Amino acid sequence: MERDQKRLQELSEALQKFQDDLQSAIDARQRLESQQAENKAVQKEFNGLDEDADIYRLVGPVLLKQDKSEAKSTVDGRLDFIGKEITRTETRIKDIQQSSEKSRMEMMQLQQKMQLAQGPG
Repeated sequence: MERDQKRLQELSEALQKFQDDLQSAIDARQRLESQQAENKAVQKEFNGLDEDADIYRLVGPVLLKQDKSEAKSTVDGRLDFIGKEITRTETRIKDIQQSSEKSRMEMMQLQQKMQLAQGPG
C-alpha cells in the first residue's frame, strides 16, 4: 500500500511537469506563429515593391540599405526555418500530451486499485 502511495505521488508530480512542459511548448508555438505572421507580412510587402525599390534594414539605431534579392532571401529563409520549428514544436506538444495521458491513465488505475484494496469504508 505504501509503495502504491509513493507511486501515486510520483505520477502526480510527473503530471504537473507534463503540464508545465506543455504550457512552455504552447507558448513557444504561439511566439513562432507570431513571427511567421510578421515575416509573411514582410514577404507580401516585398512582392508588391518595384524591382528598383530601396530596402533598408534596421541594425541597432542605423538604417542600412540592403539589396532587394538579399532581403527577400533572408525573409524566405526565416519563414522556412520558422515553419520547421513550428512542426517540431507541434510534434513535441503531441508527445507531451501522449505521455501525460499515459500517466493520467496509470494514476487512475492505481487509485482504483487502492480504493478496492481498502474495501467498503
